Amino acid sequence: MSTTSARPVLEVSFTDDPRVVKEAATEDYSTHVVPLSWRSGRWSLTMAWGALFSAMFWLYVAVASADAVGAPATIVGMALSVATYGAVNLVLSRYAARTGLTVALLSRRLFGTLGSALAPLIFAATALYYGVFEGSIIAVALQKYFGGEMKVWYLVVVLYALPLVVGGVRTWLDKLNGVLLPLYVIGLIAVVVTATVKQGYPHDWLHSAAAAGQLPGWLTSYLIYMGVWIMMMYTIDFARFGKAEDQRFHSTVTFGWVFYFFTFAVNGLIGIYLLRAWNIAGSETGVVDAFINTLGLAGVAVIFVSQTRINTANYYLASTNLEAFAARVLRLKLPRAVWVVVAGVIAYLLMLTDVLSYLLHALAWQGVFVTAWVAIALVHIAVRGADRDGLPEFRPLRLAPVTAGAGAWVVSSVAGIALTEQTDSGVLAQLAPLITVVLAAGLYWLAVTFAPDAVRRTDDDPRDEVEDIWEARVRCHDCSRSYVAVEMDRTPTATVVCSACAAESH
Repeated sequence: MSTTSARPVLEVSFTDDPRVVKEAATEDYSTHVVPLSWRSGRWSLTMAWGALFSAMFWLYVAVASADAVGAPATIVGMALSVATYGAVNLVLSRYAARTGLTVALLSRRLFGTLGSALAPLIFAATALYYGVFEGSIIAVALQKYFGGEMKVWYLVVVLYALPLVVGGVRTWLDKLNGVLLPLYVIGLIAVVVTATVKQGYPHDWLHSAAAAGQLPGWLTSYLIYMGVWIMMMYTIDFARFGKAEDQRFHSTVTFGWVFYFFTFAVNGLIGIYLLRAWNIAGSETGVVDAFINTLGLAGVAVIFVSQTRINTANYYLASTNLEAFAARVLRLKLPRAVWVVVAGVIAYLLMLTDVLSYLLHALAWQGVFVTAWVAIALVHIAVRGADRDGLPEFRPLRLAPVTAGAGAWVVSSVAGIALTEQTDSGVLAQLAPLITVVLAAGLYWLAVTFAPDAVRRTDDDPRDEVEDIWEARVRCHDCSRSYVAVEMDRTPTATVVCSACAAESH
């Protein structure tokens, strides 16, 4: 830890800064690396992430696929999706736990300090759209059962959700979702049993076929599930809280194939069964009708529980990524609670625009950017992985403003959107997600192989001045708070700054 007289001496400690810990209860290190001391217990993280299991969207998307290509093809598409999501998130969850980085921080390495600004914006917008969808489902259920004005129910579902996501993952969301999970599971069992008693067993529910399309039905179903690769980004922002000793469990169970088996397959088959039992066509509100027809008020309660769980994740991630985007681009350093309110206001305004009429089209566009991002992240992990200390370089003062990787992301995304909007060739439009992934991966590989390296600086590193970069806390000259040495850097004037302050000054 020796320094020259020209360089300020590092102010090092080996315990968490009390001010940082207090902020972390709600901020969850949204613009910082998650230190080892803030990692969640195995079941705490599993319960927090488990919120994503209970979305009505999973029932709806399975029914939409079954209506389009038939139940047998949908089951094959589900199985392939479970395997794909399990494999991809095994890699991403372990990488996130090892590095403690968010999507926004990792994107700095991929696209540069300026080029990375788009990633949290796309992430926040997508999480908001899913929050709007799931919130609208609650509002529709309440309006169908109790009557009243939809705009009032929209306001109700937004207002009650916001206080639930002010607390962080390990201080509140894990406990809330742990309590609600059994209620959702009991509700699913009750709705299946009661629907069977009321309507009888629908013998052909697994055998419904669909008209032949331009692509094999199983491939069409698989491509439908590719539309929600945002789950890969969700994985990173949650898995960064995992402990090193729990990586195997989390990569298999919490974020891996076990989770997706229940989320896609079990939820999806229940959705198909219910709508076939009631002979309801697949639609955004068809699942609501099936639950209310089956259980009445108890069905409304099950929907309320399920959508409350999923929207804790949607609003949480929307707020953290809005915070990251605003801090980087707008230079606004505001508490995450403020961004929770901003997310709620945006969600309510979107609901008033009859968002269900254009939601899926908007998500298709955003999904192109997301699938391209995931492909690029996987290539980077495979080809580069780490720059030093087992980490990608994410500190702003050491990176180029824009990298060739940003060009790969934009070009592949634009191409994907162009394909999605093709009206002359339905095949190209349907294959857009796969083509986007292949194009993004290929272009990024060329970028990292032949373009100049994004890392511009390797000297005068505070990490070299401490013995353990994960245990040592170093005081930031700008904000006067201490963060793990992993994220600390020296400015050109040799002062020491944390990653967040460096991003603002840079």
